[in-house]
Amino acid sequence: MRRKTRETDITVELGSGGGIKTGDKVFDHLLTALFFYMREEVSVSAEWDLRHHLWEDLGIVLGEELREKIKGKKIARFGNAIIPMDDALVLVAVDISRPYLNLELDFKESEEGFEFTLVREFLWALARTLNATIHVKQLSGVNAHHIVEATFKGLGVALRQALSESERLESTKGVL
Repeated sequence: MRRKTRETDITVELGSGGGIKTGDKVFDHLLTALFFYMREEVSVSAEWDLRHHLWEDLGIVLGEELREKIKGKKIARFGNAIIPMDDALVLVAVDISRPYLNLELDFKESEEGFEFTLVREFLWALARTLNATIHVKQLSGVNAHHIVEATFKGLGVALRQALSESERLESTKGVL
């Protein structure tokens, strides 16, 4: 899947082992964790003007790529994880049905590149585009790096569960 605007040119291909090259070392680190815990080979490339645009637009492209991957399939729909990383403990829950983001993170110790606003923009763009409800709740922790990395690892585990195939349509309404 590719998204090209005046601000970004981003490509995400699941099932391809081309590696992650966004030009943002922090984001590359976090995306590596996300896809590792999703158990997905991926190729990500990006050109961008501002980090904000990179993080938001990559969320959009990833959401589009995941929607295409599950199109016409019955999926488990729900996934969750509680991930520890040093001082951090983060809960992530996902429901693939409709867009919503609840993000409860509070960094006491900042670290360059690990910014709340960028995490929010990525997750909200992903939630909107994938039609996913995503809840992220920090249960403990002070270090921004540990909290954000635990979030991305938890998201990977939760998405792997939610996107896995199911024998039935997981909805009492008959549609997701």
